[in-house]
Amino acid sequence: MNQQSEHLNAAEKAQPLWNRAFLLCLCNNLFLFIYYFAMLSVLPIYILQDLGGTVKEAGLALTLFLLSSIAIRPFSGLIVERLGKKRSLRGAGLLFVLFAFSYLLIDSLWSLLIVRFLHGFWFSILTTVNVPVVNDFIPERRKGEGMGYFVMSTNLGMVFGPLIALTVIQFTSFNTLFALLSIVTCIGYVFCLTLNVKEYPQSATADDAPKRSIGWQDIIEVNVLPISMIALLVAFAYSSITSFITAFADSQHLLSAASLFFIVFAVSMIAVRPWVGKWYDRKGPSSVIYPSFISFAIGLVIVSFMDNQWVLWLSAVFIGMGYGSLFPCMQTMAIQTVSRQRLGHAISTFFALFDIGLALGSVVMGLLIAFFDYQFTYLSCAVLVIITLFLYRACVALKKPVQTSVQ
Repeated sequence: MNQQSEHLNAAEKAQPLWNRAFLLCLCNNLFLFIYYFAMLSVLPIYILQDLGGTVKEAGLALTLFLLSSIAIRPFSGLIVERLGKKRSLRGAGLLFVLFAFSYLLIDSLWSLLIVRFLHGFWFSILTTVNVPVVNDFIPERRKGEGMGYFVMSTNLGMVFGPLIALTVIQFTSFNTLFALLSIVTCIGYVFCLTLNVKEYPQSATADDAPKRSIGWQDIIEVNVLPISMIALLVAFAYSSITSFITAFADSQHLLSAASLFFIVFAVSMIAVRPWVGKWYDRKGPSSVIYPSFISFAIGLVIVSFMDNQWVLWLSAVFIGMGYGSLFPCMQTMAIQTVSRQRLGHAISTFFALFDIGLALGSVVMGLLIAFFDYQFTYLSCAVLVIITLFLYRACVALKKPVQTSVQ
């Protein structure tokens, strides 16, 4: 028995992290989020300049995508379970690509709003199924490290997407940009098609007869609710960065420096990624999560006192190390809490609460800035992050430990 265990451990250790399938998953995710963040950065400009819309209408276009994504998110796990990972990945991927090309046919604001709303559905399903798919290609003993690199591909999309989009529209039309970005989604879809996606049978307790109704267990994975609620609070605080860091920089006459904020963020995250994942796997999630909370809070305090570009970029270093490490660790904890058959449900629950945190945070941050100021808002977010650290300790860290093997 001991010899068999030793052979299994040796086989796990010999399995490489950087295998072909894992690299394809990273590329697929990178291209998906290059498209997502590129569109996020140029759509307001497109609406104002080409469609003659207002700032409110530009905000509505961005919100509709998020609303449809949040609306379908709780059901994404059920869709993945019923259709299987392979069909969900390829079906949602194909529809996402087709809707990407549909932007070339838009001739009015209303047609854009309809496309944005419908496009969000396929984005939600695609981002849900991508996680259990890549999870199958990561060695068990390197889950923290592997998921960290996977999330890093998302953050790289956040850097390269706006950079590509804002550069292209300086030299050509929006339609040319939309065509280029559609090709990007096509390349990502090719990566999907080349993956040998694994399917797992339903658990023995599952009823073989078709279900007549949908229960809570089909929508929510209860086991991941504690870490998902922590993710909601983290997203709530992080929304102050995604929604208002550019506006804050502009108010301080630092708009030109704001373009480098997310690049510094990405570089900081990449710099710590190799050892963050290894610490997670060897010493447990809390060894990474506690210092990440503190780094995130320090970054928010620094940005609240922004008066020159160096302060802005210094805050990006701490936020990149902090939030950039928190998100992959929390996501890895979510997938390690459940069996393979429930991965889709776990991820849809996790992302649903995370998306709600971002959406609610954007609204509340706007109100805080309107009634008080930017400094008060960012200091409040820093306090919230510290409170969330203690909630994590009480509700997650001191409870049942995270499982480190898939059931």
